[in-house]
Amino acid sequence: MDIMHPVAFRIPIPFLDTSLDFTWYGISIVLGVVVATAYASRQARRRGENPDNVWDMFIALVAFGIIGARIWYIVTATLGGNMHYVQNPLQILNIRAGGTNIFGAIMAGILTIIIFCKIRKLNPWMYLDFVGPGVLLGQGVARWGNFVNQELYGPPTTLPWGISIDALHRIPPYNDLALYPLSTRFHPAFLYETIYDLIAFAILVYLIRRLWDKWNIGSIFGAYLIFHGVGRFMIESFRFDQPRIAGTDISYSRALTVVFVLCGAAIIYFHQTRGKPYPVPADVDAEEPAPLLDEVVEDVALASVQEEAIEVASGEIEALIETDAEIELEEPSSAEETDERSSASDEA
Repeated sequence: MDIMHPVAFRIPIPFLDTSLDFTWYGISIVLGVVVATAYASRQARRRGENPDNVWDMFIALVAFGIIGARIWYIVTATLGGNMHYVQNPLQILNIRAGGTNIFGAIMAGILTIIIFCKIRKLNPWMYLDFVGPGVLLGQGVARWGNFVNQELYGPPTTLPWGISIDALHRIPPYNDLALYPLSTRFHPAFLYETIYDLIAFAILVYLIRRLWDKWNIGSIFGAYLIFHGVGRFMIESFRFDQPRIAGTDISYSRALTVVFVLCGAAIIYFHQTRGKPYPVPADVDAEEPAPLLDEVVEDVALASVQEEAIEVASGEIEALIETDAEIELEEPSSAEETDERSSASDEA
């Protein structure tokens, strides 16, 4: 499988003797954030909230998400024994060299939403509900940037969907070309996470629609934490590039997935037992969830029955009209016969 060039296109800047590079990784990240925000704004509208609130927090979420992702990456790398950023602190700002972690982005995003909602006097749990499922969708889209960058791969494999990684992007011990030649294929861990995220998103959306009036405010966000935690816990078994907790084979990210799952379960329990239900929007028709398949089938069947009834009724009405018309046509002839008889009688 040929690897794409990381740069999608360049815009030359002649007076600076340089160019502005647009990478596939950056494009995939932006696309993922946009689809996630679009989903969240749609959910806000359907729940009777102003979708503009979601788009207003969009820039803040992106900015602080990147900062959080960078900080968490540096913290875990340092705790894992990598002293690069301690010895070269200015490299902390060199984010173009790589080094972010989705967990940092998620935690920073949660904090950003809470602060934003407090400022706007909105319910933060409600907006966490809107954003949570969209993160699964956005992450599933954005992961393809890792394929172009030749990162987030697992151990060697002989499976047909294994991907090749060039020598420059190999991590130890796979950078030993004597043991792992360039023909070696590796597990596409990014692809596994993409598939999981999209399936998890579809399941969560189905549950949201199916149990539309059963969810209390905040419970959907708890479900998102569980879905994300379970999926990332499994994916971490392929991620040998993640810093490990000292003395164990457990990565910091994998430990955090357990926290996500436990917190998600606690949030669901608390909000479903003590929380508040969603208020019914004023415009019910505009906010109702999309019909499920069985509801569509019932509607079609009902429409068919109604159509047959209308056809039968129309036939009966037409028959009555025809009968009335025949009667009206016969009445003048009878009148004419009576007049003729009267004339004959007068003549006699």
